[in-house]
Amino acid sequence: MKYIILGIAFFACLHGATAQLKGVVFSHSADPNQKIPIYNAKVRLIQSGEGAYTEEDGTFELILPKILPDTMVISAIGFTSDTIIVTKKDRFAGFQITLYSDQLLPEIVVAAKRSSHSILRLKTLLVENISSDELKKAACCNLSESFETNASVDVNITDAVSGAKKIQMMGLDGVYTQIQFENIPYLRGLESSFGLNSMPGTWVESIQITKGTGNVVNGYESMAGLVNIELKKPEEMERVFVNGYVNRFGRGEINFNSGFRLGKKWSTGWFAHASIVPFEVDENKDGFRDIPNGSNLAVFNRYHYQGKKMEAQLGFNAYWDQRLGGQTSFDGTNFASAYGVLIDSKHIDAFAKTGFFLKKPLHSIGVVYNVKYQTVNANFGLHEFTGSEKRGYVNAIYDGIINNSTHKFKVGMSGVYSDIEQQMDSLNNDRLEIVPGAFGEYTFSGARLSAVVGLRGDYHNIYGFQYAPRVHLKYSFTERLDVRATVGKGWRVPNYMIDNISLLATGRSWIAPDTISPEISWNVGGSISQGFKLWKNAGSITADYFHTRFENQMIVDRDVNINAIVFNSLDGTSYSNSLQVELAYSAGKQIDVRFAYKWLDVKAMYGGILQTKVMVPVHRGFFNIGYTTRNKRWLADATVSVFGEARMPQNALPGGGVTTDEFSPVYPMISAQITHVLHAWEFYLGGENLGNFVQRDPIIDAQNPFSSTFDATRVWAPVVGMNIYAGFRFSIKQPKREVVPEL
Repeated sequence: MKYIILGIAFFACLHGATAQLKGVVFSHSADPNQKIPIYNAKVRLIQSGEGAYTEEDGTFELILPKILPDTMVISAIGFTSDTIIVTKKDRFAGFQITLYSDQLLPEIVVAAKRSSHSILRLKTLLVENISSDELKKAACCNLSESFETNASVDVNITDAVSGAKKIQMMGLDGVYTQIQFENIPYLRGLESSFGLNSMPGTWVESIQITKGTGNVVNGYESMAGLVNIELKKPEEMERVFVNGYVNRFGRGEINFNSGFRLGKKWSTGWFAHASIVPFEVDENKDGFRDIPNGSNLAVFNRYHYQGKKMEAQLGFNAYWDQRLGGQTSFDGTNFASAYGVLIDSKHIDAFAKTGFFLKKPLHSIGVVYNVKYQTVNANFGLHEFTGSEKRGYVNAIYDGIINNSTHKFKVGMSGVYSDIEQQMDSLNNDRLEIVPGAFGEYTFSGARLSAVVGLRGDYHNIYGFQYAPRVHLKYSFTERLDVRATVGKGWRVPNYMIDNISLLATGRSWIAPDTISPEISWNVGGSISQGFKLWKNAGSITADYFHTRFENQMIVDRDVNINAIVFNSLDGTSYSNSLQVELAYSAGKQIDVRFAYKWLDVKAMYGGILQTKVMVPVHRGFFNIGYTTRNKRWLADATVSVFGEARMPQNALPGGGVTTDEFSPVYPMISAQITHVLHAWEFYLGGENLGNFVQRDPIIDAQNPFSSTFDATRVWAPVVGMNIYAGFRFSIKQPKREVVPEL
């Protein structure tokens, strides 16, 4: 702790080295109590040439030059530009700027380019933003395919028979990454294994990826990182949006979105999705479906209310996912004669978010509510899993400032109710959890130094009191150089059955843990982000390193017993080291390129010794290039990922003996897409795994699926070859609301 205090003192000494100007840009409203921030407004100093763009909340910051006065120009599409003379008196000042609509004045067009993938510079934490434009670069039919052009998050196939996918961050399983839908817990409990397929990418407005433990306001389960999904907003989304997709394996999808206003204060958005895989695919001729057949239906409806003293959001989400895999001779009923996989997931949840504006400026109260019901029934051969979950969540936050906006605070209380029932063959893991909690967080926003310090405490009805302190720092050495540091604690209660349900696709028996206790980890790390200009074009290079060390962890041991999978509590050491370096550069207005390299060192006690976790590549290389024609009618994108060696689990072979391949080979993945824009239509054609790289014989002893040596979980690469897909997008924008300025 003394090193943290010394670090804060050091940065505080540097705080006054240079001057910084901050501000927020709003759009003019007839209602003086309603201030709507303008996103992506351009703020530029004419003499020095330096500038910035406003964030989602309308804020911006500039490092002032030594030579003053200078003229600051504020501009945004659809608004009349404004200018302010900045003098030495304005050093460390804050501005509130209001822009007026240009609808009643001569038209002014301001062209600006913003990367579809960026680091949010104003955030104290290391937050990576993926916009809807970035999601369009790939087929992006659901969340599991939304990270294909991203190096920070890996999406892995869990087995060769169910088609399930899981994310990884810092080499750690996705259960250690807290996933949220607009700050509401998402993909928790029974959703964690199959829920990635439940939300189409066409519903998503943006995704924020936070590395490290995140803020205490969001909960206690963020151990490796946090992924927040922002869906399209009713007042901003298309009046009509339709997306159709089909690929060479016969998979077809249709997505429909529609947003419209219900009077002056209410607006609503409707989202619908349907997909189907009707044809059998067995390209490697091993008698097993390479892609499970099945269908998915999802619907989402949300409402937004904007009043003078409060705003509110509410809605519901429901989906049904069914898939049939296993041997091609399996018809969904003949489990005794053919190895079959049958998975049925049903989900419904409702949410509400209310915010109240207090009379005291910049003070507010927000409350988030969420209830859900989930069922999962799954058969893997002769193994049967049944599960149901009832979950409730509430989070109340009081948000305010101390004297001025440099010092902010948040305090609040939360509550989690989870009634989960899990039965796998003769094993049972039913549990009722009630977890009330309280938290407090202080934010300092200086000219160069910003800090977020938080602490939360939660009381678990089974495991008692748990605490989670977190500290995040950012220091801007120059306008383009940011350094961040973070340290924090996270914890969660493992659900060893649903978390590892794909391991049912093996002939090994399960040995359940003697006791279950909370998993606890500490995460410490930092990053350096440097912006630059080369040939008058902007670029950035970001390097980050994070170390996660577990105090306690549920270990899934596939080394201690070759005939069984053993679940036990950590006895010894478990840690993860993650290093990533990424270079992004815009070569003019038409070409964007990104390079990334990631190194992972993930080890724990397996088979009684400290060794690398299985199925985690130590090295990964990444390259992405995007091209847009001058008239923006044609867009092309290509991504190349190279995955390094990964330690393989040792498996028994039929007739005696064990597998001899200790590591998987290095292999590439190549994808590309071209899009043509024609008025309200977009037509796209793309390919995945264009190198046609396929893992040979992904299933061990496929001829004897009911034997003890059968294993379909030893998957480290694609099990199907090149995929070609095509699709279209059609959209009609909402009519603009007429803004009449006050006289």
